Amino acid sequence: MTIQVTQSVNPDPFAAATDIATSFSGLKPVAVIFFASSCYDPTNISQAMKEKFPDATVFGCSTSGELISGKMLKHSVVAMALESDVIADIAADVIDISDRKSPSRAIIGLAEKLGSKPLDLDPDKYVGIILIDGLSCAEEQVMEKIGDMVNISVIGGSAGDDLAFKKTWVYLDGKAYDNSAILVLIKPKSRFDLIKTQSFSRMNKILTPTLVDEASRKVMEFNDIPAVTAYAEAIGVDEKDVASYFMTHPVALFAGEEPFVRSPQRIDERSIYFYCQIRKGVDLEVLSSTDIVTDTNIAIKTIEKKNGPIKGLINFNCILRTLQLDKEKKNDEYGAIFQNIPTIGFSTYGEEYIGHMNQTATMLLFF
Repeated sequence: MTIQVTQSVNPDPFAAATDIATSFSGLKPVAVIFFASSCYDPTNISQAMKEKFPDATVFGCSTSGELISGKMLKHSVVAMALESDVIADIAADVIDISDRKSPSRAIIGLAEKLGSKPLDLDPDKYVGIILIDGLSCAEEQVMEKIGDMVNISVIGGSAGDDLAFKKTWVYLDGKAYDNSAILVLIKPKSRFDLIKTQSFSRMNKILTPTLVDEASRKVMEFNDIPAVTAYAEAIGVDEKDVASYFMTHPVALFAGEEPFVRSPQRIDERSIYFYCQIRKGVDLEVLSSTDIVTDTNIAIKTIEKKNGPIKGLINFNCILRTLQLDKEKKNDEYGAIFQNIPTIGFSTYGEEYIGHMNQTATMLLFF
């Protein structure tokens, strides 16, 4: 079973692609996945990677930090090569976020390439990867459309730009796209599984959005009072200090016992903007952070106990988790979790699994 990973820190995109191709020499990959810092020119890095692997489906996105087996990096390119003994079939397409019919067309077309209809794709045999413009604020609508059309799991992340918040890019077969998503449907030959892990405990405090602007992800009121006031009361701090608690005290929509985290982004007078869409009247619980390294170790060990050793892993890890690990000086500890697993990943502007969420790591694992 051939899954290999490599990296380059060469600042020249064509030289970086050459480094990666050299590391993968002797392989004949069916797919090459790469995540590249926004310091790389988007057109050049996508073109360079495709030129090195003309016979593979080559896709990726810009990042706010990269992850490879054993290390968390910055200003690099990380890549994974998967050969035909890993992937039985693959199809990829671009979704134009400005075109509301584009997701449907893409899904129908991809299913046809795989010899199926969208709803006939077997969730035990197929999995989807989605990479989406991290500044589009369109993750929810794209994921909802995909969820309406297929029963398979689709996992992924929102592209980053090293915290500049100016422009993010997704890549497919030599071209770079903004305001777009790359959807890839894969039929692995091996067993696969998914992880969604976050590191929070419940505080038993409910915030009900009562006045919201869903399109801009802005909450003006929780519990019929100004959002900042309600949030401050819930976590027991002064209103002037609330922004400093956003990273450690996000909110979550719960499906049973399963949290789907929505992270506050910034304050606008007494309103709060979020990184995820917030819906009026849908109760949210306030969370308190726990230890990311410990919780991730438990998640990895639990799934290995169920499935056996992991042969390859793709990690879509929230930038807010990366920033928290950096603040706690635990980046090396987090990277070390994956040192014996062929792993690539990146720090995202949002994570996708069933829907769109924040402060989560979503992972695709091959066994």
